[in-house]
Amino acid sequence: MSSSTYEMLAGTPSPHLARARRRPGRHLVASTTLVVIGAALLYPLVDVVVASFRAQGTGPFTLEYWRAVFRDVPVWHQLAMSALVTACSVAGVLVVSVPAGYAYAKLHFPGARVVFGVTVACMMIPVESIVIPEYSNLAKVGLVGSVLGTVLVFVGLGIPLSVFLMASYFKSLPDALVESGLVDGAGHVRIFRSVMLPLAIPAIVTIGVLQFLAVWNDLLIALLFLPIQSQTIAVGLASLQGNHILNTYVLVAGSVLSAIPPMIVYMMFQRHLVAGLTIGVHR
Repeated sequence: MSSSTYEMLAGTPSPHLARARRRPGRHLVASTTLVVIGAALLYPLVDVVVASFRAQGTGPFTLEYWRAVFRDVPVWHQLAMSALVTACSVAGVLVVSVPAGYAYAKLHFPGARVVFGVTVACMMIPVESIVIPEYSNLAKVGLVGSVLGTVLVFVGLGIPLSVFLMASYFKSLPDALVESGLVDGAGHVRIFRSVMLPLAIPAIVTIGVLQFLAVWNDLLIALLFLPIQSQTIAVGLASLQGNHILNTYVLVAGSVLSAIPPMIVYMMFQRHLVAGLTIGVHR
């Protein structure tokens, strides 16, 4: 029996038809709300991009500010340094946090809760409070002013949050996967490599993107631990204000250039990022 026939016979609209009639209004309200929020969030970004191409922000379009960025700042070298430091830091964080998260979630070794609690508690330590001790420790082993020392600092800062996210993700996976592997004669190393690691791709991508954004945009650690000739793009833009006559629009153009790689990375891995952040909600 069709919905219209049901209405004529029963004198009331069918539940499915009533919901269908209400749905367009809800979709319209939701879509309008999302458009307004999206416009409000994108407006500053669009305004900054447009300002980098306009004389004094309101005049005719020009490429002078972009020419000034490439003329006054060693952009390509700084972008390469940013990419090197970021890639090594993200790799180091993943190498440590992924197996550590599996161990905390599935191995149940003595003292696991205490060690995991201490690791998570490290997230509450402000970065500024450990900069001087870290600088002193690296200076004793001759790693201040080196890429390796800077990467080690970034890895140490990124491990607590990454371990927490990986452990939470692995806990959401059924223990039966590990138990069945042990029954079949596989060890934990093989189970981790062949079973758990492929399932953890969303969480791994999430950690990778978050660490990429944190390291790429960092100013304090790179400024203190990298030598002047090996500055990252964030430090280079900051030094532009001190070494040259400050031109706000030149700085704006440089900021837009610096923001392009993180935007590309985010758009490439957006789906995995959302899945990794919301995995605890769906399970």
